[in-house]
Amino acid sequence: MTGTVRSVLALGSNLGASNDTLVLAVADLVEPHRVRLHAVSPVVRTKPVGGPEQPDYLNMVIEVETDLGPYELLALCQAVEEKYHRKRTVRWGPRTLDIDIITYGSWTSDDVTLTIPHPRAAVRAFVLQPWAWMDSGARLNGRPVAELAAEAEDLAGLVPFEGV
Repeated sequence: MTGTVRSVLALGSNLGASNDTLVLAVADLVEPHRVRLHAVSPVVRTKPVGGPEQPDYLNMVIEVETDLGPYELLALCQAVEEKYHRKRTVRWGPRTLDIDIITYGSWTSDDVTLTIPHPRAAVRAFVLQPWAWMDSGARLNGRPVAELAAEAEDLAGLVPFEGV
């Protein structure tokens, strides 16, 4: 691929067979000629942050290399969410699958449709800790991701997922 960019994506699920959904969603995001998987974090179990009472989440982070533009990548992420019956009814509510674009190379945007870097990523341990385990040198907004993870309020509710 030429003209590629690396992008960090965060995936989460707390409805249905969440672990299977995450594994299958990663496979669905990879399009051999357009999106190549570069790195995968461990899966973590996390307490919900915000929103109504709901089950724990399974979360992970991946890094992909792609020649898709940022809005094309967003469309792919949303198509994969739809494949797993994502419903957008309650903000921060339970979901079969959530895929967020955290970074897209050095590109930034404050567009309401696609804000990059993701506006809450810097304070969410469920994004930061798996990302730090995946890439110990990762930085977000000029700061080490591991340092941001250590400061995140939700870090205490995060545990490595050992499978079922």
